[in-house]
Amino acid sequence: MKILIIEDQKELAKDMLEYLSGEQYRCELAGTYDEGMNKIHQYHYDCILLDLMLPGGDGLKLLQSLKESGKADGVIIISAKGSLEDKLKGLKIGADDYLPKPFHLSELAARIYAVIRRRQLGSLNILKQGEITVDVLARSVTVLDNELILTKKEFDLLVYFISNKNKVVPKTAIAEHLSGDFADMLDNYDFIYGHIKNLKRKLGEFGADNYLKTVYGSGYKWEG
Repeated sequence: MKILIIEDQKELAKDMLEYLSGEQYRCELAGTYDEGMNKIHQYHYDCILLDLMLPGGDGLKLLQSLKESGKADGVIIISAKGSLEDKLKGLKIGADDYLPKPFHLSELAARIYAVIRRRQLGSLNILKQGEITVDVLARSVTVLDNELILTKKEFDLLVYFISNKNKVVPKTAIAEHLSGDFADMLDNYDFIYGHIKNLKRKLGEFGADNYLKTVYGSGYKWEG
C-alpha cells in the first residue's frame, strides 16, 4: 500500500515515514504545497496524509484540487489547526478523516488502515476469490486451505488485483503501485512481468484457477 506524506515539519515527516515503513507501507514525502500538488496529480496513493499549513499554499486548496480531478485517493488531514471550522471544511471537501497534532504514530497507522479498508475492501479484513482466501491484516494467503508463501510485492499485487477485479489495470498503474516515483525512471516493465509471472505460477501450483488475464495492449484483468 502506498502513502504520500505532505508535511513540512521534517522531523515529524521522517518519524512518520520510518514508522509507517515498518508497518509495511511504501511512503513518499512532499514538503511544500507545490511538491504535494505535483505528486497527487502524477501518481495514485492509497492514502494521503495532508498538513493544512504548507509552504507555498493552503492544504485545503490542495485537497480541493485532488477532489475536482476525480481521483479516489484516501485523505487524512493532519494539522495543528484544530478549529472546528477547518475540520468541517476539510471533511466537506472530501477528506476521509482528521487527526489533530500531536498524535501517536500507532493511532495514525490505525486511521490509515481504516481509511484504506473502507475505500478498497469495504468492511472486510478477509478477501475471498473461489479457492483463494487472503487475510489482509495478517498478510497471509491460503489456497484450498493450504498456506501460500508470497513475497511482499506478490502479496500487494494479489490484493491490488482482487480489489480491482473485473477492471482492466494498466501496466503504468501497476508500476506506480509497486514503485511509486521510481516508475517514471523505468525503461521497461520487465520487473512487473516477473512479479506477475511468479504470482500466477505460485497460485497455479497450489491449485488456484487462472483468474488473472492479460489484456494485450492494455494491462491485466482479474476476473471474478
